[in-house]
Amino acid sequence: MDVLELARTQFAVTGSLHFLFVVLTLGLAPLVAIMHTRWARTGLPLHERMTRFWGQIYLVNYALGIVTGLVMEFQFGLAWSGLSHYAGDVFGAPLAMETLVAFFLESTFLGLWIFGWGRLPKWAHVACIWLVTATAYGSAFFIMVANSFLQNPAGAVESGGRLELTDFGALLSNNALVYAFPHVLGAGLFTGAMVLVGASAYQLRRRTAEVEFFTRSMRTGVITASIGITLTVGFGYAQFAAGIRPGKFSGNAPAAVPLGFMIEGGHLFALLVLFFMLPLIRVLPRWRWTHRLLIALTPLPFALAILGWLAREIGRQPWMIQERLTVADAMTPGLTAGMVTASFAGFTVVLGLLAVVDYVLIARVIRRGPGDGLALGAADERRAPAMSY
Repeated sequence: MDVLELARTQFAVTGSLHFLFVVLTLGLAPLVAIMHTRWARTGLPLHERMTRFWGQIYLVNYALGIVTGLVMEFQFGLAWSGLSHYAGDVFGAPLAMETLVAFFLESTFLGLWIFGWGRLPKWAHVACIWLVTATAYGSAFFIMVANSFLQNPAGAVESGGRLELTDFGALLSNNALVYAFPHVLGAGLFTGAMVLVGASAYQLRRRTAEVEFFTRSMRTGVITASIGITLTVGFGYAQFAAGIRPGKFSGNAPAAVPLGFMIEGGHLFALLVLFFMLPLIRVLPRWRWTHRLLIALTPLPFALAILGWLAREIGRQPWMIQERLTVADAMTPGLTAGMVTASFAGFTVVLGLLAVVDYVLIARVIRRGPGDGLALGAADERRAPAMSY
């Protein structure tokens, strides 16, 4: 491959690996917040244990995923300085907002939630996890604002060989954003829900003693999955119905292939969730013959999310900014194939190891179950029993 193909492949691989963490974070955050709210309202120990257990999985994924996001920021300066020079005044603004939201607000509220067990008043503690969810969605929103600008450069004009922002409202109401953002949130909900379903199926198939715990978790996952897949498919088609460049995939086989697989996979999952899992939600936890299938389905939402991202990005080629800046012009001048190969290898190894570690740690938490090991916040509550629930 020449240097341009190497740079594109590097961004595709590292972006895909990072998105694996993002899509699970977007799905698990509201689920953990709902579980915590149930516990605060009812005081039931079951809801407390569900909050702690699934909260542990969320924290593992978040901690490792935040590191992979740093690599994405580096790449804009290393390989795509032409984009920064031409459109940095516009494209950089939502990226800066995302950094402020993710690295400052989200991390701050998450820290308060982690160390607030036994210290914060009940509803203040609940508010922290809801603020974590809100800031995670805010972070995703600003990333989609930046990406949608690449798809449709609204609200900017060229002046002196560079793009300048003239209408911030147009940037936030971009046609490429208003349907894509709910589509991504739906995919996140669906992915997080299927992790609940698959993990619960694994434990129930092993004849765990925590039958009620994982039965409740599976039913929560099925209901959330039905909401998530409906949003995903609905807003996916809404993007075409709104006329957001459906023609960009015609004659573009590299983009049409992942798009086709994503659409067919979404259809199959919609049928499976809405017409099999949801109607049988009461008996599904008891039907052990279905559990092997549910476990096998768990990684597929991640694959569909990556296919959707690839279709969206490849469909724009050869443009970095649609009809404004080509990918070739966006690349950093003077890069050699050796330079990109070295950074590609380094980024891929680091992100690949983080993805493996993430999977291993989450698998260990799921295999261990909620009954063993130190639960989230347990040590903090022992040190500050006065603020205990």
